[in-house]
Amino acid sequence: MSARNDTALWTGLFKISPESGQTLQAQIRQAIVSAILDRQIAPSMPLPSCRILAEKLGVARGTVVLAFQQLVDQGFLIARERRGHFVNPEVLAAPPRPPRKQGGKDGVNWAERFQILASEMPEPRKNEDWMKASYPFVYGQFDPGLFPTAEWRECNRMALAVLEIRNWAADMVDRDDPLLIEQIQARLLPRRGIFANPDEILITLGSQHALYMLATLLMSRGKKVAVENPGYPDARSIFQLAGAQIAPVPVDRQGIDVAQIPEDADFVFATPSHHCPTMVPLSQARREALLEGAERNDWIVIEDDYDSQLADERPQAALKGLDRTGRVVHLGSMSKTLAPGLRMGYIVAPADLIAELRALRRFMLRHPPANNQRAVALFLSLGHHDTLVRRISAAFEERREKLYQAVGDILPDWNAADIRGGTSLWLEGPPGLDTVALAKSAARRSVLIEPGARFFIDRPRATQFMRLGISSIAAQQIEPGIRELAAAASAEHRRAAA
Repeated sequence: MSARNDTALWTGLFKISPESGQTLQAQIRQAIVSAILDRQIAPSMPLPSCRILAEKLGVARGTVVLAFQQLVDQGFLIARERRGHFVNPEVLAAPPRPPRKQGGKDGVNWAERFQILASEMPEPRKNEDWMKASYPFVYGQFDPGLFPTAEWRECNRMALAVLEIRNWAADMVDRDDPLLIEQIQARLLPRRGIFANPDEILITLGSQHALYMLATLLMSRGKKVAVENPGYPDARSIFQLAGAQIAPVPVDRQGIDVAQIPEDADFVFATPSHHCPTMVPLSQARREALLEGAERNDWIVIEDDYDSQLADERPQAALKGLDRTGRVVHLGSMSKTLAPGLRMGYIVAPADLIAELRALRRFMLRHPPANNQRAVALFLSLGHHDTLVRRISAAFEERREKLYQAVGDILPDWNAADIRGGTSLWLEGPPGLDTVALAKSAARRSVLIEPGARFFIDRPRATQFMRLGISSIAAQQIEPGIRELAAAASAEHRRAAA
């Protein structure tokens, strides 16, 4: 048998999976390019014919034909009449990719050179296979059934028009897309009671990027940051990486207890719209007390407008909308409405702070990708975001009600706060419950939950708390999912008692 038709040889090079997020054609191209660069295909060896390779991979012949043609266009392959496709010798003339060092005397001891250890901070909760779960009560993911695929593709096509490319393809250095700034200024901020000038808005790669820039610019060793407890763990980690001292402040049914914020704090980080993770909104009295305390004690308040994007019949103004002294820095994001993977957010703050943040951002990444900025700007300007907000708000409200009802019926000994809005439910199980162990047991039943311990600072009893997200689970799956969770909890209780 010729090498060209050697089944073992070629099937070993091609690992094609229909479950991959990429097209079959793209997977074939990647496999061939990788094999070429790793010198696994000799220049004298013809590749299998399109028909044979298609049969071996179980794909349509046209898929292989298109993959080969694109590799010819890109210069990786050459087509020789009546002989087939071969590796372009010019590609092989380049030096091969060097093998990775595996350590040893010539390696570098990086551990001795690290100034900080970001890896020692609490890790994020990851559920990479959440789409495969039957009952994904995961937070912060999207629902493919609600994603506005047609509208988003339309905006991306528009952003790829010749005239639009001229608008965003050049290096913008430290500027943002003026259309996106205009749309945020006109469509998003007024709903939160915020009225800002263009020079008071900066585009970010989400809220974490915003927090990292603020911590880098404003915080240092000796600075004290008051944070909610329980609260957003990544914010705490970012502040600690900057050298700041963390001052935990308890949270109750009215939100962060403003009376317990240390007067000598330099910053207060809060999630007033819906507290992370309990979803409790900050009461009006405490909003006023927080702003008064900020002015009296010279605090800077960092407001993460967490889970505020959904439609609300009685929305509360953001703290920034009530701020009269310029002490509130507002962080917004479109992750919960459009898509978390898009990583698009913004900061609203006084112009002099925004100018310095813009200068800092230039040294990090210059600006978020301008093509994405333009696509989001078009999505907003065409009214697609307004339509999406109405649709997902209705869907999430139905899911939240079903989840609250199912917990009450099936897990009556568990406490769940009946709070309108938001994309998750905070649960407190019975005393002695270990939600870390429960999460592992539930996952075996295809139920994904998030243990609550990571949200607390030094709180042993946090093991009985958990967060259930509603953004990714269909309404009809909620009740059976809670029944499976209850069965897992019963099994864990029996195991612990044994």
